[in-house]
Order: sequence, then C-alpha cells, then structure tokens
Amino acid sequence: MDPEAVDDGTPAPHRRGTDGYAPGRARRAQIIQAAIELFGEHGYRATSLRQIGAHCGITHAGVLHHFPTKEELLLAVLDARDAEDTAGLQTRVASWGDAIELLMATVHAITQRRQVVELFTTLAAESTTADHPAHAHFARRYDFARSIMEKGYRMAERQGVLRPGIDPVQAAVQLVAVLDGLQLQWLLSGGELDIEAPLRAFLDSQLTQE
Repeated sequence: MDPEAVDDGTPAPHRRGTDGYAPGRARRAQIIQAAIELFGEHGYRATSLRQIGAHCGITHAGVLHHFPTKEELLLAVLDARDAEDTAGLQTRVASWGDAIELLMATVHAITQRRQVVELFTTLAAESTTADHPAHAHFARRYDFARSIMEKGYRMAERQGVLRPGIDPVQAAVQLVAVLDGLQLQWLLSGGELDIEAPLRAFLDSQLTQE
C-alpha cells in the first residue's frame, strides 16, 4: 500500500537467490511449502528438518542438499512470504481512498491463506527473543510496515481527510497493531471472524466526517 512512490529508498525485506534449474527450484518450493505448514503448526524450534523431509516425501539428506541448515530454510520461508505480501504494497496509489481499498483487498487475500497467517503469527511471537534466527527479519519487517502506513496517513493529512489531532506516526503503529490483533482473532475463531468490517470501521474513525 505504498501511497505515492514505489522506489523511495524504503528498504524492503531481504531477498535470497534460488537454484538455477527447474527441478531444483521445484524441489525447493516443495520443501518451503512443507516448512510453511509445519513451522506454522508447531513453531520453528519444535520442527526438525527430518520432519519437513518426511512431510514432503524426501529424505533428510535431500532436504540438506537444498537447505544445509534449518536457519537457511527459515529465511527462505520468510522470503517466500515476503514475495507474496509486498507485491501489493508496491502499487502506486494517488489518494487515501485508493490506499484504503488496496489495504482492504490485501486483508481479504490474507483470509484465503490460513497456513501463511499461522506461520507469520507463530514465527513473529517466537522471534521476540534476540537469539531467534528470524529476530532481525521481523524487526525490519515491522519497521517497513510502519513506514508504509505512516506514508499513507501523511497523504491523508495532506489531502485533508485525516481527523485533526491524529498523529501519522502513532496512527501507523496503531494500524499495524490492529492488523496483527485481527489476524490472531481470526485464527482463533477458525476463520469465522469478519476482520474486514472492524478494520474499515477503525480506519473510518480516523477520518474527517464529510
């Protein structure tokens, strides 16, 4: 949901390379998908490479051929999620209203990917400890998310639709927190909770009344 410019110097999450041959890329993708499912269900620390190999029907040695360490696999999993999640954020929009509709479309897409939401929620909670291999990744990710949201609020402020007294910096922090909280409640409800309506109501409460 980049409100105005895609390439403005804001650092997106890091990207790593993949195998150069199609069979290798396909096998890596299979391993990554298995890791998404098991890391999301059991957490990173409680999941072994042997379990991941068994889940996708290959040997432990086969997993190690593509990912010599579990940490390397975790980073590949995070990259795969980032590639999906940041795609929508790289769209130029010209108004606050357009930015909100893009955000709502992104949230709707989230509800179609329960496994990925479980993965993010589990790993984000685990990574609060400084020794977790994803700690730096999630710190950067949240910095990135807040910066994107802050830019949206500053656009709303310039366009005269942000309610007086709303601080764009604090509003960005609040919006990220609301998004995380809604995702968690959605997971706990078994996917039954409507998260789009309360999100739109929260955003509307920050706007001037026409």
